Amino acid sequence: MPFDIHHLGPSDVPLLEGINALFAEAFDDPGNYASARPGAAYLRDLLGDATFVALAAEDEGQVVGGLVAYELRKFEQERSEYYIYDLAVHATHRREGVATALIAALQHIAAARGGHVIFVQADTGVEDEPAIALYTKLGSREDVLHFDIPVPGHHDQDD
Repeated sequence: MPFDIHHLGPSDVPLLEGINALFAEAFDDPGNYASARPGAAYLRDLLGDATFVALAAEDEGQVVGGLVAYELRKFEQERSEYYIYDLAVHATHRREGVATALIAALQHIAAARGGHVIFVQADTGVEDEPAIALYTKLGSREDVLHFDIPVPGHHDQDD
């Protein structure tokens, strides 16, 4: 494996900033990922939160892949589910097993913490076909609808 996977902690703010920059580029979404970046104190606090998981794939000191997930503690049973919120690999490192290695690392973390399942959503558009192929290879598919319900008084740039 020409890359290393790191589970980020509070001292890894620069790696999380690298993941954020990668997401801005990979998703072609600088409005969400680059326009109002949080400060170091916020990121340290987030990285110290046990329900937040950030994983970075590094190759020669460069972030070439990133995964951000959240633990969702369930009420109906004593277990958790892990939601992959964002996952991206730099264009120069695609098809090298980076995404699969990031998901495998999350599987180990979830298992160690008593997690029940990992779930992720993918858009059905043509540009997400590689993601759909990856997730189909790794798990079972459920077709669902996703709805964004606005929070009163909060307006995103996408409105």
